[in-house]
Formats: sequence, C-alpha cells, structure tokens
Amino acid sequence: MITSTTAGLTLAGILFTLGLISILIRRNIIFMLVSVEIMLNAAGLAFVVAASRWGQPEGQVMFMFILAMAAAEVSVGLALILQLYHQLKTLDSDEASRMRG
Repeated sequence: MITSTTAGLTLAGILFTLGLISILIRRNIIFMLVSVEIMLNAAGLAFVVAASRWGQPEGQVMFMFILAMAAAEVSVGLALILQLYHQLKTLDSDEASRMRG
C-alpha cells in the first residue's frame, strides 16, 4: 500500500520534472513562464506534503511565500514579455537572445 506522503512527493516530483522539461523544450516565452509556475507549485506541494507528514504548519507557511513569489514573478515576467513583444513582434526566445541594445 502506497502512503499519501509517498504519493504526494511523487506527484510533486513528476510535476517539477514536467515543468523542467517544458522549459528546456519550449521556445515560446509564455509557455516558459507557465512552466516556471508549474515548478513553483510542485515545490509548494512538496512543502505541504512534507509538513503534513510531521504535523508541522511550516509547510503551509512556505507555500504562502511561494504563492507570493509566484505572483511577483508573473507580474514582472508578463511586463517583460509585453515589452519584448512590443519591440520584436514575436515571443520566440531565440529571437530575444539575438536582440541587440
């Protein structure tokens, strides 16, 4: 019988791996931003599962910090993406790497 801790940490690992693979494969900057969000949520899930295993509230507190950091990351990331799209008319990360001052 598989325990809920093992299942939760396995799910967090799978989500983190999928996010990492998606960042490495995708060239669209918006998909890369979504992949980072998936990875942050996987880390938050791991914190919550581990904290519930030991009956400590610190996992939920860390998850709240992760949510706040993710919100800040999305707001700054979307602003940068909009500025990049305004200048280059594309969301391809290869084009952004060729951009010169």
